[in-house]
Amino acid sequence: MVDRCQVLASVRVLDLGDADTDIVGRLLADLGADVLKIEPPGGAPGRHTAPSVAGTSIGFTLGNANKRSAVLDPESPADRARLVDLAGAADVLIDRGGVAAFGTTAGELADRFPQLVVLAVSDFGATGPRAHWRATDAVLCAMSTALSRSGPTTGRPVLPPVGIASATAAVQATWATLVALYHRMRCGTGDYIDFSRFEAVVQALDPPFGSEGQAAVGLKQSHELWRGRPRNQQIYPTFACRDGFVRMCLLSGRQWRGMFGWLGEPARFSDPAFETIAARYAASAELNAAFAELFADGTMADLVAEGQRRGVPLAAVLTPAEALASAHFQSVGALTEVAFGDSRLPAPTGPFVLDGRHAGHVAECAEAEPTWIASAKRPQIRESLSATRPFEGLRILDLGVIVAGGELGRLFADLGADVVKIESAAYPDGLRQTLPGKPMSRSWALTHRNEASLGLDLRHPDGAELFRRLVAGADAVFANFKPGTLESLGFSHTELLRMNPRIVLAESSAFGATGPWSAQMGYGPLVRATTGVSRLWASDDPADTGFYDATTIFPDHVAARITAIAALAAMIGGDDTGAHVHISQAEVAVNTLATSFVAQAARAAGLDVDAGDELHGVYPCAGDDEWCVVSLRSTADRDALADVLGVDGLPSDRAAIAESIAAWSVGLDKVTVAERLQDRGVCAAPMNRAVDVLADPQLRHRNVFAEMVHPLFEKPMHAERRAAPSRHIPDADLRPAPMPGEQTRAVCRTHLDLTDDAVDDLIERGVLFAWQPDES
Repeated sequence: MVDRCQVLASVRVLDLGDADTDIVGRLLADLGADVLKIEPPGGAPGRHTAPSVAGTSIGFTLGNANKRSAVLDPESPADRARLVDLAGAADVLIDRGGVAAFGTTAGELADRFPQLVVLAVSDFGATGPRAHWRATDAVLCAMSTALSRSGPTTGRPVLPPVGIASATAAVQATWATLVALYHRMRCGTGDYIDFSRFEAVVQALDPPFGSEGQAAVGLKQSHELWRGRPRNQQIYPTFACRDGFVRMCLLSGRQWRGMFGWLGEPARFSDPAFETIAARYAASAELNAAFAELFADGTMADLVAEGQRRGVPLAAVLTPAEALASAHFQSVGALTEVAFGDSRLPAPTGPFVLDGRHAGHVAECAEAEPTWIASAKRPQIRESLSATRPFEGLRILDLGVIVAGGELGRLFADLGADVVKIESAAYPDGLRQTLPGKPMSRSWALTHRNEASLGLDLRHPDGAELFRRLVAGADAVFANFKPGTLESLGFSHTELLRMNPRIVLAESSAFGATGPWSAQMGYGPLVRATTGVSRLWASDDPADTGFYDATTIFPDHVAARITAIAALAAMIGGDDTGAHVHISQAEVAVNTLATSFVAQAARAAGLDVDAGDELHGVYPCAGDDEWCVVSLRSTADRDALADVLGVDGLPSDRAAIAESIAAWSVGLDKVTVAERLQDRGVCAAPMNRAVDVLADPQLRHRNVFAEMVHPLFEKPMHAERRAAPSRHIPDADLRPAPMPGEQTRAVCRTHLDLTDDAVDDLIERGVLFAWQPDES
């Protein structure tokens, strides 16, 4: 038996969720919370959801690991009273409508027990014109714009992997819940969170208004609303080789020089302009043909090794089963064997690594009595504050870069933390990249609002000393460098603890701190290829062998939130002792799609996998390149669809059903299709692009976006207001993101107590730098 993580051991979670929310309780249980899942007599419906092996639901098994399960009968007055008693002694209640069966509501329980944090989850929120709509993963991907960026450059879009949207929403829900719990511990008041899965996926999967990857930054005007279909699915090209495929992610001039040498330095590519992304993009057809010829006869392993030697970012495109069988995942403890009937299959252990150990271990959901585990220590109100925002008073030193690092700092800054973004003149953040003549990228403005920028050279001895002084007064340090970088600078977690025994170091990297892959160059496209996500992100048409994940930012936004959850959990349960969080983005990706990975591993082992009879499809609609999604989950859905189509019944053949839907939808507006089907209880949705998201009546009703003004931009930008609407946590401030070193002098005065003369001297010697506004 593996010792469980204990950071949330004092927290009690009453789980009345379903298959779509099980992972929320699972994440909290992984971190040590006592999660009590309530099931009706006969068991939760989720126990029968596909895919399954030997009659055991993969999703239920993984989503409810490390919990305890108790049976309460909603028809029994005694059990109804017992549920209320359990809620009164809980810290968190997760509800997906299950509370109503017991004669009360989540809102009534929040009113009755003011210390309780209530997470009330619905597909589209409790209010608004589409509050009655229902969602599947396909619907959430369509409406959030993820579908519009998935698939070939023309023709039918390709649905992202099943499960990716629901898991993303669950991660966002976990973050919102922990924020409210932390706020309660500081101020004494619980909360009621009206959580919409749709809003969460819009904000956290691949947001149309948020951080973007380095290669895309600056390649379009800041006010342009991209129509959303892929302009180039080969921006990170995939090439066939002797035993599979490899993917390349060539970004920097140094990386190009390594590739140029590998090609044999051909004269036609010798122009120094090829060191820029723009020049290589313009010549991509000719370059890709040369790369394809070079790679055709090599093996995946040999090509990746040679790429590493030459400094060329290259990854093998593995299957999910190959990824789970890899020496890397095996060696770092990322997998646990789980029983399905008489067979045992590898399953992701969980995404959290604290102090060098995985927090989860996938123990079977245990039968239990409907009582709480006695705990000698319960969460206490640490301060009697009237803080408006949960993180007021927290000080964070942010070394994070690009998307995963930048998002982490913003999540805390939006909620009141004093986040000092430490910037290097020699190694500027990739999100700083922008069009010539433009002072700031849209991504930077959206990602680093509410933060202060300190220009500091950590490699200078005096700069390192200033950083040590900052650490002494900080609560956390955030970073997402290549493993070993902080140690090489003299700032390992051990050293940071010497400076401040209560410091929380929260890091993330492509493949984690240890293991055979940890030294590999890690960009999102390479992480997806190596972990098997690219293989899952593919068409279900056997004739279409393309990989369609090139234009997504997954898993960066999810990884940022997983890192934030672990860091905040350490602050909640750490008793002012330090902690080290190091999140592997590869493990985040695999855990997000854990059900699909285990199903693939079962098939690779020769086991029968019951995939169920659900049908999710993308269908043409009236207009230019307009599409909708329809999900059929049950016989009732099929009967309702047949009625809408005006036929006596649907054919039994899946292809024939799809043809019938397409013949009907092609003459209708995509919203009309969704409305007609949703009104009959069938999950359907229009494929939204960014401009459609802004016009979405549900998002507008719920005020999801605000217009964020920045003095360096001609027009306001649309930005998210909050992680989720709640009673006591206000919307984020929208203070403008800084220029490099814009607050250097202010931070030195307030955080380091330096005089202006001392700061001037440090700037003169190159230890600090400060932004000088253009006076012209």
